[in-house]
Amino acid sequence: MEAVMNVATMDEVRLKDVVKIALVEVFEERREWLADLVGEALSDIAFGYAIQAGEQTPFVSRDEVFKMLEAA
Repeated sequence: MEAVMNVATMDEVRLKDVVKIALVEVFEERREWLADLVGEALSDIAFGYAIQAGEQTPFVSRDEVFKMLEAA
């Protein structure tokens, strides 16, 4: 029984090492990809907040929006 736990513990340690190595590789070699990923995530969060804020404001008709855009 103890041998099975040791193997499981060793596999867990090996898995953690592999994940750490993969993360370091992403940070070092795929900076642009990671930056794009973080940027997209932040945009999604901002859109979510904008939608929530919009749900709290009164309804405005399409015509009113275009009138304001044309005036600007």
